[in-house]
Amino acid sequence: MPPNSYVSAPAHSAYDVVIIGGAMMGAAAAWFTASDPDFDGRILVIDRDPSYAKSSTAHTNSCIRQQFSSALNVRISQFGADFIQNLRRHMGGDPRVPQLTIQNYGYMYLADTDAGADVLRASYAVQRAEGTQTRLMTPDEVAAEYPFYATDDLTLGSINTKDEGYWDYMAVFDWWRRSARARGVEFLAGEVVAINRADGRVASVTLASGDVVSCGQLINASGPRAARTAAMAGINIPVEPRKRYTWTFSAAQPLNRELPLTVDPSGVHIRQDGRDTYMAGAHSQIDPAVDPDDFDMDHDIWMDHVWPAIAARIPQFEAIRVLHEWAGHYAMNTFDQNAICGPHPELSNFLFLNGFSGHGLQQSPAMGRGTAEWLVHGQYRTLDLTPFHFSRIAAGTPFVETAII
Repeated sequence: MPPNSYVSAPAHSAYDVVIIGGAMMGAAAAWFTASDPDFDGRILVIDRDPSYAKSSTAHTNSCIRQQFSSALNVRISQFGADFIQNLRRHMGGDPRVPQLTIQNYGYMYLADTDAGADVLRASYAVQRAEGTQTRLMTPDEVAAEYPFYATDDLTLGSINTKDEGYWDYMAVFDWWRRSARARGVEFLAGEVVAINRADGRVASVTLASGDVVSCGQLINASGPRAARTAAMAGINIPVEPRKRYTWTFSAAQPLNRELPLTVDPSGVHIRQDGRDTYMAGAHSQIDPAVDPDDFDMDHDIWMDHVWPAIAARIPQFEAIRVLHEWAGHYAMNTFDQNAICGPHPELSNFLFLNGFSGHGLQQSPAMGRGTAEWLVHGQYRTLDLTPFHFSRIAAGTPFVETAII
């Protein structure tokens, strides 16, 4: 069977682990679980769109950063950076696995108010305590090091150029799936239409084909469709698809150095994309929940908001030409903008991998590893991910992340 093929019907009637959603997060959970030497079971990954054309994974900007406001999120990204840059070692030394790097142009957070500067200072303290190389910069320091920025309105900048930037997510995604299949994981092209409960547990799932598959553990890794999947089990989670727009562009006057991923106070972010091309991202100011199949562009956002913000921050970008544009989705956790993982407190064999609010790609190595640890060993053995468990939502106690882009 080709390494990336999908079956049209399950080979068995029962599996130890069924994963709904086979994009980045589902593939991570499948690979880490199948790779655990203590796991000896069957895994089925079910995806309604094996082309991934309508997944968040396919519409990502593929970056990683250490600059978060919570220590746990910093540690999650530190493992992600290690995994990316040591992919071959983590995957057993297979010489076919590529050696990857992170294009470390860094993230530059800019603040234009005292309150915004205070947020950067608080996050900086957390990051430095975790060993990052984050630096705070006065407006004069920003202007001296990056003279293309307009800085008159700024109060503070924060940048880290180690393990922050672009990485090749498709290589990791591809090898997770290849290696998982080699370990016996089945990837099924199909749609779950019902989750069947019995005696306080998930007993099985029903597919659109009519097949019923029994499962020992069920993982919801369905991205922007997470709430729909949870609802089939009678569970309500605060995860909504939120549309995010991306543009790539060229400039009549390219910059003479790499552009960090710049998080502007306007809400627009821009970064280096190619040698002489750039990428910008933004969302509408209202930012409503949308249908997970809605990928329509809003062209007014570019003209009315994004381009003016880019030109104001980088005057050399007054004359630019859009090369490509697309819309994707954040699986936004509206409760506290942090992941939801681990088991449901009552339906204990229903596990979450949801609500990453734009951080899923970079967090997938640590979240896949943690989910596998919980499935196989009943506890976390590396990073303690219990602050992300669903129980905090039921208790109304958010675990807030302020560094949301």
